[in-house]
Amino acid sequence: MNLIMAAATTSRAFLYSHYYRSLPFFFPPLSTVSRLPTVRRNKLRNPIILSTVKCFQSLSGRPNVVEILEERGLLESITSEHLRQSCSDPNLPPLKVYCGFDPTAESLHLGNLIGIVVLSWFQRCGHHPVALIGGATARVGDPSGKSLERPELDLDTLSRNTAGITNTITRILGGISILNNYDWWKEVRLLEFLRDVGRYARVGSMIAKESVKKRLESEQGMSYTEFTYQLLQGYDFLHLFRNEGVNVQIGGSDQWGNITAGTELIRKILRVDASAYGLTFPLLLKSDGTKFGKSEDGAIWLSPSMLSPYKLYQYLFSVPDVDVVRFLKILTFLDMDDIKQLESEMERPGYLPNTAQRRLAEEVTRFVHGQDGLDEALKATEAMRPGADTKLDWNAIKAISEDVPSCSFPYHEVLNLSILDLSVSSGLLDSKSAARRLLKQGGLYLNNSKVDSENKRIEPEDIVDGKLLLLSAGKKNKVLVQISDT
Repeated sequence: MNLIMAAATTSRAFLYSHYYRSLPFFFPPLSTVSRLPTVRRNKLRNPIILSTVKCFQSLSGRPNVVEILEERGLLESITSEHLRQSCSDPNLPPLKVYCGFDPTAESLHLGNLIGIVVLSWFQRCGHHPVALIGGATARVGDPSGKSLERPELDLDTLSRNTAGITNTITRILGGISILNNYDWWKEVRLLEFLRDVGRYARVGSMIAKESVKKRLESEQGMSYTEFTYQLLQGYDFLHLFRNEGVNVQIGGSDQWGNITAGTELIRKILRVDASAYGLTFPLLLKSDGTKFGKSEDGAIWLSPSMLSPYKLYQYLFSVPDVDVVRFLKILTFLDMDDIKQLESEMERPGYLPNTAQRRLAEEVTRFVHGQDGLDEALKATEAMRPGADTKLDWNAIKAISEDVPSCSFPYHEVLNLSILDLSVSSGLLDSKSAARRLLKQGGLYLNNSKVDSENKRIEPEDIVDGKLLLLSAGKKNKVLVQISDT
């Protein structure tokens, strides 16, 4: 047995010294490979044999993505332990994994990001991700996690939403395969579907699904249309398995019933066992159990046309300490050792507050919007900080323009206007006495520069690029003054 362990250690060291370092993007740290896997169902698995097997799995060039997800808190349930073995078996081809996104809005939101992150982990570990747009199922509406039936969407809205979500996924994950289930559902006839698929669906099992039971017990109940949703999603998996070679479906924990409906159809109709798998990940929740990804202004969207990179950055930067480490694990691709180092630093004297939050905001914003989006967010963040040395320009202020109250004045009315009068007329402060008091306290800013004299008047050089002024009362209250030609 010592020889086995020695061989495992030597092989592992060779792999990481000669191969891992040349491909850091795709491989987890050595600590991930050397650490024993968490046992979920079979607590009697031999750790020595597992360590050796894991070593030779790594030699195949594919890290065990299931164990990576488990270590990071991204694994809720799997339909079979065979998935854990199949994902890194050198004798098996890479997995083809899909996650579905119903086009119920023009953009995905932060809650959808976990699905994209998990797809990306499969991609980084050598597998083939597929995104499925629910152009057909969105016309029905998934009842999972909903207390009321979703409103019906017209065809133009569905088309616009599909295009928006497709753009978001492509921007984040690159040129992955993106399919639309309407492409096959539009050819399906009801009687043929009932004959070929419906006969295998057991009503008792469908009613027993948690999402169905909750709705049936509610005052609103559930329509037959919603009740059939799990069968539609199950057929999607069957179609993708049979026609596209997709063998894994992933989704949030509330999708377990819909996912297992698919694996059951594959098993019954195609008569294959242990070759189609389901995997669920936790929903994106804060420590108090409420959803993460909602603000006072609504959902935190992933499309830059609906929410600026700056706004996403700021939302993530405001995550409380109690949640930030967990979100670093599930929403970023940072090495686990780096995350543990940040967690350790948070508990030490001299820790600079919000260091972990800043790293979270940077990593997620870069993943969603690219380096250009992060640069825009950082520049806008600096531009919004009173007293900052960064010189304001049109591009910096434009990045924050949708997130700051604004007003508009003709050029001739603003030029030579008292800063106290402008503070009141712009709506920044209620009265000149309040403006004068704030100025004396050192809290009134013009274009991030502190105003020292109540005799200050607006000069041509104060107007940024001849178009804008930024007034600030303290750190948070700001008004953008737009200057028109007339």
